[in-house]
Amino acid sequence: MAARIFLAIFGLFSLPYGLYCFLQPGFLADFAGVGSLSTTGTIELQAMYGGLQAGFGALALFGALRPAYAPTILLAIAFQCAGLGSFRLMGALGASEFSAYTTQGIAFELGSTLIAFFLWQAHRRSDA
Repeated sequence: MAARIFLAIFGLFSLPYGLYCFLQPGFLADFAGVGSLSTTGTIELQAMYGGLQAGFGALALFGALRPAYAPTILLAIAFQCAGLGSFRLMGALGASEFSAYTTQGIAFELGSTLIAFFLWQAHRRSDA
């Protein structure tokens, strides 16, 4: 049950954020310091911040609604968030800058990594 709750919460944060980033990619300039210099750049923001985040959210919500898939989706989220969070952390350390956006991103991504991994482990132990 905890896995489904986590997946629902993760999905309810990620899906709307992704949709908003797709519809309003310009908001990222002030919010995250990310902007585009061309139409191609705007499309890239829509794809990476919009589509990828919305995809994360949809996947999580699917796992919340279909418990049989939850363990696999938890592991996928753990890997995806680990990549985002660890590379964001390395970038911030390399630049010696931790903005509020960056710090919140690291906390959300690495926190989600830990939660998803521990819930995945708990499911594996309960099946054994």
